[in-house]
Amino acid sequence: MSIVPLSEQTLSARGAGACACCDTVAFTKQSSVITRRAVFGGITGATILGHWTPVGHAAPSLSPIEKPDLQIGFVPISCAAPLIMAHAKGFFSEEGLNVHLKKISGWALIRDRLLDGELDASHMLSPMPIALSLGMGNQPQPVRVLTMQNTNGQAITLALKHHARRDPRQWKGMKFAIPFEYSMHNLLLRAYLAKHGLDPDNDVILRVTSPPDMVANLRAGNIDGFLGPEPFNQRAVVEEVGFIHILTADIWDGHPCCAFGVTEAFISSHPNTSAALQRAMIRAAVYMQDPNNRVEAAQIMSRPDYVNQPKFVINQSLTGHYADGLGNVCNNLHRSGYTPFPYYSMALWIMQQMSRWGYLKQSVDYKESAESIFLLNSARDQARNLGIQLSNDRQGNYPNFVVNGEIFDPNRMSPFSGSTTAKGNF
Repeated sequence: MSIVPLSEQTLSARGAGACACCDTVAFTKQSSVITRRAVFGGITGATILGHWTPVGHAAPSLSPIEKPDLQIGFVPISCAAPLIMAHAKGFFSEEGLNVHLKKISGWALIRDRLLDGELDASHMLSPMPIALSLGMGNQPQPVRVLTMQNTNGQAITLALKHHARRDPRQWKGMKFAIPFEYSMHNLLLRAYLAKHGLDPDNDVILRVTSPPDMVANLRAGNIDGFLGPEPFNQRAVVEEVGFIHILTADIWDGHPCCAFGVTEAFISSHPNTSAALQRAMIRAAVYMQDPNNRVEAAQIMSRPDYVNQPKFVINQSLTGHYADGLGNVCNNLHRSGYTPFPYYSMALWIMQQMSRWGYLKQSVDYKESAESIFLLNSARDQARNLGIQLSNDRQGNYPNFVVNGEIFDPNRMSPFSGSTTAKGNF
């Protein structure tokens, strides 16, 4: 099979060329109605209806910020886009916060530095606050999700030598990299493999690997593929060592990936600061959800102090106009999504899968845990305080989702829910 290198100029010239393996999603900007309302005695910018549009300046808060100088950690991947934009576009400073972003190489370090107080808040994988709060692998440490950061935005990437092995049932014995055990990457890959008849614990090998090292390990032949964050799926394509087998948006469109979290102790000691952080992150989500802002975001994220990857690579994953590594140019605006709302049913699915694969060993009240860890109502309150109405906010707190072609109904959990041994059929 001949793999044709694709330059930035070639990608631009081919435009929205047909892609045999990808859905083409047309974007039509719906009409927007802009209103204004008083907030905390001030006036906000735009109220968002229809599709997301840029948000205006934040209204000054009448509540004093208890701790304006903050240390916030992030791992340099595209999932951190809202956090990076809140910093670069001034949303934090407009809330009276002086944020110092600290680039950290891995999730274990993020966890440790948040818990020991070196970080005030942090970019986190969305299962991490659940794992920490429920004591998976450690004593319970209450951590709360102030906002979700992103949805979708990941992919399963395979080495080019596997271009003819597209059926997952042929993957027995293969080695896959994931960024962390308590990650959506791990849980989605396990669910995808199980759906296709493989036992993730016995039929394949899963290795925890830092995202930048995934591409190098793919090139060296140490792994056969990975389910990882951007921009490293696209980096594997650009470096001609891998191809995108499937976007996670095609496994679960709207799945959570990364969150923005703080300890419960921080919220208790700094409630106004926590609310200001939420507002800034909500504004950043509004900014990122607008497709018109993605090119600028890619430029900002490419800087050395942020993601430090080529703008062209980041841009493909943000805009959904990308090369798949098999000679196709794809258009899928669902490739990356952004919402600030941590829906409780997202947490239920995560806990269900943690139980399924033996991470969550004790019985817990799923809904009580979800509602204490994912601060959905608080995030909605702050969106209202900003005068922002988010039309893509799902109805209710426990929306259904379609995962691997099946409806996940939080009110009708599958049989392996709550079991430490039953994994389901393979």
